Amino acid sequence: MAAQFGRRLRKGATTTAVAAIAVAALSASQAPGAPASPYSGQAAGAQPAPESAASGNSPYYTDLPPLTTPRPGTSTGAPGTGATTPAGEAEAGLPVTVLDAYKKAQAAVEAADPSCRLPWQLLAAIGKVESGHARGGQVDAQGDSTGSIRGPVLNGIGFANIPDTDDGEFDGDTAYDRAVGPMQFIPSTWARNGKDGNGDGRKDPNNIYDAALAAGHYLCAGSRDMTNPEDRDRAILSYNRSREYLRTVLSWFDYYNRGTHEVPDGTGVLPVTPEPDSHRGTPVGTGSAGQGTKPGTSTPTSPPAPGTTTPPASGGKPTPTPPTSPPATPPTTMPTTPTTPAGAARLVVAGGQKPTAVAGGRFAARPAVRALSATGKPVAGVRVVFTVVGATEARFPGNALRTTVTTGKDGLATAPVLAAGDRAGSFVIRATAPGAPAAEFWASVTARPAPAPKADTLVRTSDTEVEAEAGTAFATAVEVKATTDGRALAGARVSAVIVGAKGPYFKAEDGTAVRTLGALTTGTDGTLTLPELYADDAPGTYVLRIVADGVVLNVELTVTAKPTTPPPTTTPTTPTQTPTGTASPTGTAKP
Repeated sequence: MAAQFGRRLRKGATTTAVAAIAVAALSASQAPGAPASPYSGQAAGAQPAPESAASGNSPYYTDLPPLTTPRPGTSTGAPGTGATTPAGEAEAGLPVTVLDAYKKAQAAVEAADPSCRLPWQLLAAIGKVESGHARGGQVDAQGDSTGSIRGPVLNGIGFANIPDTDDGEFDGDTAYDRAVGPMQFIPSTWARNGKDGNGDGRKDPNNIYDAALAAGHYLCAGSRDMTNPEDRDRAILSYNRSREYLRTVLSWFDYYNRGTHEVPDGTGVLPVTPEPDSHRGTPVGTGSAGQGTKPGTSTPTSPPAPGTTTPPASGGKPTPTPPTSPPATPPTTMPTTPTTPAGAARLVVAGGQKPTAVAGGRFAARPAVRALSATGKPVAGVRVVFTVVGATEARFPGNALRTTVTTGKDGLATAPVLAAGDRAGSFVIRATAPGAPAAEFWASVTARPAPAPKADTLVRTSDTEVEAEAGTAFATAVEVKATTDGRALAGARVSAVIVGAKGPYFKAEDGTAVRTLGALTTGTDGTLTLPELYADDAPGTYVLRIVADGVVLNVELTVTAKPTTPPPTTTPTTPTQTPTGTASPTGTAKP
């Protein structure tokens, strides 16, 4: 709501008639094309939907950031520090814990939804106008506010009418709701969007870590991209549906983008123009107005109205107060935003219409659409959002459920590679673009095939020794059996290796000696008979190592030497008698 609206109510306007005027002022603040106020056209006291705005359109601080550059030598003391700082720079100081909460919220949102591209400076801008950064950093080391931060009662008198939704759990009011905490969530919105930002197991709107993280996710809802000016404006207006609010937040966003620095907790500069009844009854921080003063300081009084007289301090005559004109409000320079291309009239599926993948893998096909104008021409520069919809664990890079792709000159936008996750089933990938009907892709993830059982035992089927004479074939074949859980295992993968570079061997198809065999499998009964083994000419004991699914069996092979054959022997012959018919020495034959 506008700053003027806030000042009028501070003068005591609480009647129903004034509430109606306030509603009209709020409605008038909506520029053409802005989301309609939830109170537009309603009588004072009408109840809006609780989710109409994160803060319930509660009042906010209307201070604007410094617009002038300090002259050389000009300085001012930063509140509570005793240091001198160039004029205006104090406003750029953010309490250290609050700044840490903003930055950690950005990192968490970036991890969960990188396509949103949320800058922490936007959270800081909203935190500034909603609570002055938790009243200048009045938080403890865990981020808990040192006192409750509550907006005005939303009872329909000048504000929205939101009856109690939390039994006073967060806002302490059992009749009506009130915005709560550093980021000013109304209880009904917090119930839907609360987060645990500091990991303490609680979701507390009065904790700056919890509130900043919830605000980050709330701003990124609905496939918004904070680098897109239109998305960013819609996100801010979803927090408080007022164009004045939008301009105030954007002015601080622009200011913080130009530089910030840390200041100790509790020493941040507080706004001096709070809206009506906001944050009443909370502890006072440096520079706050209308909230009391710190001990030992005086309470500033409101300036007298023009034309009245000021009573003397002690006796004397009243001093007339000259009429004054309100100071001119310097024009607010809004950050310029680039124009967006003309939207597409339709999205046409250009690839990957029915992508499939196996659980644990990735989709080979990538959904793609082409953005076309009403005349059927490709449209470049269209931001296409691909969103995973359905019960699935499939995710885009960064574990994201959605991603944004800008069309090229040919109007084509192709989604990045999608990881299937471990959950089998079907789901939808939806492609959307402003002004065009959505295009959908039916994707499916099939379950991983059941892993094949593996052998846990490998044994020989015979106890016969495996022996051969050198240079001959082994007479005993080597047969093994693989089992799993005591049952024969068919199809077990088996390899066999002769340990060493000599000794027994198998024969390849061409007759050459090989000492390693692979790609062997057991039969239906779990057994495998190895090919015939041969012994070379080197006697000795060798090891045949058989491996099935990682289970090792060593079989001993024995090669004996060839037997030695003795050379043949020759026996000399001797005469046994005298031949008959031989002549006697006297020349006469013997009878």
